[in-house]
Amino acid sequence: MLYESKANKKRLSIALVMAAVALAVAVFYVGFLVGNVKGAKSLVPEGESRVVNVGFVPDFLSDDIDFAGFWEVWDLVKDVYVDQPVSEQQMYYGALEGLLGSLGDPYSVFFDPELTEEFTQELNGTFSGIGAEVGMRDDFIVVISPLAGSPAEESGLMPDDKILAIDGVDTFGMTLNEAVFMIRGEVGTDVTLTITRDGFSEAFDVAIKRAEIAVDSVTWEIRDDGIAVINIRMFNEDTTDLFQSAVQEILTSDVNGIVVDLRNNPGGLLSEAINVAGFWIDGNTVVIERLGGEDHSLAAAGNARLAGIDTAVLVNGGSASASEILAGAIQDYSAGVIIGEQTFGKGSVQEFYELPDGSAVKITVAEWLTPNGTSINEVGITPDMEVLYTEEDYEAGNTPQLDAAIDYLTSH
Repeated sequence: MLYESKANKKRLSIALVMAAVALAVAVFYVGFLVGNVKGAKSLVPEGESRVVNVGFVPDFLSDDIDFAGFWEVWDLVKDVYVDQPVSEQQMYYGALEGLLGSLGDPYSVFFDPELTEEFTQELNGTFSGIGAEVGMRDDFIVVISPLAGSPAEESGLMPDDKILAIDGVDTFGMTLNEAVFMIRGEVGTDVTLTITRDGFSEAFDVAIKRAEIAVDSVTWEIRDDGIAVINIRMFNEDTTDLFQSAVQEILTSDVNGIVVDLRNNPGGLLSEAINVAGFWIDGNTVVIERLGGEDHSLAAAGNARLAGIDTAVLVNGGSASASEILAGAIQDYSAGVIIGEQTFGKGSVQEFYELPDGSAVKITVAEWLTPNGTSINEVGITPDMEVLYTEEDYEAGNTPQLDAAIDYLTSH
């Protein structure tokens, strides 16, 4: 079941992502959608674009907040800033961006109308950019995962790469949104990222040509040895339907085992992850949402059609958010073996509010836990079988993690 919004508010399990903003660079703060907008219209002035100082302090502000200072700075910018005229609309959006930025949470952000549209397009599986989810970690802009078949992957970007500069501009102190704006651009143009990577003594440049990114969220094949390999690249609105098609072919074929490849999957719609988990987990809790100290269980539907078929799930440092939810549920119920490397560790929940002028706010509202009550935030999921994928493997075209999964399934 897809958790659709009743109005304009959407529940996100990020990504995104962070995650980060998927947008043109697949900075994927995506997740699950549900709920109502509360008071959104009151946040955006109606009529003319000019912002008016209404001269009162709302009841919900604490007594020690003097909002007059805000308007004093507003007027100073309009009166004395060197490059006049200034755009009140941009000042207003900048104030909202700063408001979310004050939380110190890279997953709580403001989107202007252009970014909101691109974010919505990515949820539908189509966007333009380099095709890499980026996020913040230890004050660095980092690559969470390059999408399969994207310009980012083809250029050699890898999970955990730190982006030190974008087209020669130092990213130190740069916000995630600022980095996104610089990385994205017109299809066919180039962007150069200066990268530092574990195991390398010096930073190096990676030039990437931007492209239109179309993501088939689920692809699959049944190998000659009877092993079905299902690759889930993102959890988009079409994931459940595509996965059902894969399951139908698996159940009508002579399949000896299943590999679910979640490597470099930055997450997506939680409802889709819950739906997919339901094919192994018969009506039980898939994820626990913790809000305000209270735990709420989200369960899969019944009809676990893949239960009893040997399953191996591949993960790595680019497996985040909704993909960690699926892997965590399969691990907790011993419905399959997890193979690969420690996952990203995105264990928070965001809600996405679309505002009347086309802008939007995404804000962290909760933490999620695995069915056993384990928090993976900033920790990730530890695989049952650790198998590394090295730079040497990449250059040689080796597939040690997939090989380990096939070996497990054929000998199990």
